[in-house]
Order: sequence, then structure tokens, then C-alpha cells
Amino acid sequence: MVSEHAEGLSQGPAQHGIVVGVDGSDQSTCALLWAAREAERRTSPLYVVTAYTVPVFAASSMDAGYATVDDDVIRESAQAVLNDSLTHLEGIAVDVHPRIETGDAAGVLLDLSEEAELMVVGSRGRGGFVGRLLGSVSSALPAHAKCPTAVIPVCTGARLGHPELDRKPRRDKDRPAPEVQPVVVVGVDGSEQARMASLAAAEEARSRGLALRVICSVAPFNGSLAWVPAPVDREALHADLAVQLAAGRDWLKSHFPDVDIRVDLVDGPPAEVLIEASASSELLVVGTRGRGGFTGMLMGSTSQGVLHHARGPVLIVPDKADPRLEDRSSFGPMIAPVR
Repeated sequence: MVSEHAEGLSQGPAQHGIVVGVDGSDQSTCALLWAAREAERRTSPLYVVTAYTVPVFAASSMDAGYATVDDDVIRESAQAVLNDSLTHLEGIAVDVHPRIETGDAAGVLLDLSEEAELMVVGSRGRGGFVGRLLGSVSSALPAHAKCPTAVIPVCTGARLGHPELDRKPRRDKDRPAPEVQPVVVVGVDGSEQARMASLAAAEEARSRGLALRVICSVAPFNGSLAWVPAPVDREALHADLAVQLAAGRDWLKSHFPDVDIRVDLVDGPPAEVLIEASASSELLVVGTRGRGGFTGMLMGSTSQGVLHHARGPVLIVPDKADPRLEDRSSFGPMIAPVR
């Protein structure tokens, strides 16, 4: 249900709702559909937002000055994008608030994240709204948003009942998509940020009635790591990490006794492990940064690989104070904090 028609937009901040950015692309349509179903599941209002800027061009004539594009023309185009996006919400029981904003795309969403419970964007877009979010300012929203950010790849369209949105390369057409399992996956590395992500993942699993899979990746040591001072005893490393993972599972269980929690120690590069896990999970959860394993590189080169190649929804959880983190040490060994 659209509470306010796109022609008469609310100008106040989004209050504790789900905010999704749209630009008319298939990628943003996938994000919109996922956000709408999430809003319906949470019984939260949905704010559908598009943004535009008015370009200014330096005059090329002898007379100094600037030429501006008519704001009304661009706004009408933004209005058309917004109206078309709203047609995809028919049949979904959600309270919809359409909005047109002026300003830089990332800046608009960052401002809205101050009051939102969840931000949702597509993994790529046209370059106007969502496209810029994972382009030149790719880390701005996930790294600095004040609330969790969900990044929805276009391949999620098949899960949402719209396989036509997923325009795979011809070579991938005949490759069957893996069956999605009833599980939420979280990547951990022993950092405080990863523990925050695991709490958020457990909450997501409980609210959805799903199991939780906690994964720790052990990247292979090869010739590119010649700086490693001594041979690494991988068996001892695995044994130590297994003890810490078990302690982490017990800690999570103490806060979420009704969630089925499994921990896995996986060999492989973090980005590859994350991408593979995203293909068969309902949701992949990571923190904004960590030790350089899963979450530590999320806002760097690994994040670009994960967010651009994930095969399912990814939820990025920001840092915040949580009293549940204080009793983690009482459940067993922890990796010493980095100073």
C-alpha cells in the first residue's frame, strides 16, 4: 500500500523503516523486491528513494559563466523512475513511502541511515543512484551507515520469483543455481566486529526461524606469503581455532538458546568462501572490518569481490556498543585483541 503518492512526497526523515535506493535498473528492482518482502516480514514501513543532482557545465563560449540543466526536466525523469518502481510492489502488503531527494547518492543514503533500521541497495545500477554506491564511493554506505546495509545482487531475482531480472552471461545459462538452504551464514575472524556480526546474524536467524552457520576461513599459505617467519603448523592452528569457535558457539547459544547454531572451519581464501556460501544461504552476514580475514578486508579489495560477485543477499553490520559482547570471555579462549 502506497501511503503517499509519488507526486506528493513526505519530506521528513525516514523513521525506523527500511530504506531502498532505486534507479530503474534490474539491479535496483531486485533490491526493491527484497526490501519490500523484508518490510512485510518485519511489518516495517518501506521508504523507496531515488536521488538526482543537477549538473553544471562550464560555458565554452568567450563569455565566462556556467550553464545549468533545467531542474524540472531531471526531476520529472526521477519521478518516472520512482513511479515505475512502485508498480513492482503490487500484491505486497507493505506501507510504502516514495521519496525523491536531491544530492549525491551516497550522501543521501548515509543521511537517511541515521533514522532507518535497514538500508537496501542493489549490487550495481545505472550509475545515477545505486550505481555510484558500489562505484567510486563503493565503501561509503556499508562502512559508514548508522544501521545495517543489505546489498542484493541481481541473481537474487530468481529467488524472488523474477528470474527475468537475472541476465547471466550465455556461458552461465545452463549452470544450475544451488538450492538455497534454510540457513543464515556469518563469517567470523575473532574480532570484536565479527562478534557483533554474529549477534546480528543470530537475530536474523531467530526472526526467520532458520539455522545459523558460523564460518571461519583459513587462507592457504603459499609462495606469496614468503614473509611468514616460520613454517605454520596448520594442524595446531586448526585445533586452536576449533576450540575458539566452539567457545563462540556456546556464547551465542547463551543468548540465542532457540537457534540451531553450527560452526565450520573452512580452508580457502575468505572472499571465495564467502561468495560460495552466499549461493546457498538465505542471508550472508559480515561486519564492517576485522582482522584481515573475513570482515577485516570487507571494505577493501576483498569486499569488492564479495559485494560484486555474491550470489545471494549480503548484510553488512556496523560497529555499535552491545552489552552482550561483555560476557564472551567467560565462555572460553579468545584471540587477543589487536592493539
